[in-house]
Amino acid sequence: MSFLTFFTAACFLLAMPGPTNTLLATSGAGIGIARSLHLLAAELCGYLAAIALLRLALGPIVSDIPLAALVLRIAVSVYILGLAVMLWRVNARELRHGAVVTFRQVLLTTLLNPKAMVFAFLLLPLQAGLSGLLPRLGVIAFLIVMAGGAWVTLGATLGRGARRLGRPELISRTGAVTLVAVTGLIWLQSFLSA
Repeated sequence: MSFLTFFTAACFLLAMPGPTNTLLATSGAGIGIARSLHLLAAELCGYLAAIALLRLALGPIVSDIPLAALVLRIAVSVYILGLAVMLWRVNARELRHGAVVTFRQVLLTTLLNPKAMVFAFLLLPLQAGLSGLLPRLGVIAFLIVMAGGAWVTLGATLGRGARRLGRPELISRTGAVTLVAVTGLIWLQSFLSA
């Protein structure tokens, strides 16, 4: 795959709504850009760790044992739906007084994010060694931080609008509904590709 194709695909993948982007936007909406920036480190660590784990350990298991892929998909879905319930229950007072989304939640969600599989097995050359992967991993790291920052900023903008309407609970509830939709899309894609 050419570098331009790789770069374009990585940009589109990171720009798509997903569980991590939903959490970043929800945090930006709830507590603003500056107080949400530390979550970008969680996202970056989560993606890089997931890519490494997938390439080194889980990739061979998931490709050889279809049941393992199903169990992994169920675990990811249960976790994301649990986050959706948590976001739905957040009230306006909690939004004003602190972070709704934690570093740990973003890290774990990103570790379980299906986009990491696309990076690990489709966008990065499968036969490349570490020295061959480092330049592309550097580009991915840069794009992760840029896209994450854009989602935080988008969330902050939407959050200001929700507060102007006098409906700050729309922030967390929109995030919850989006997480449920993302989970549905993951399962729909699984059934269509089976």
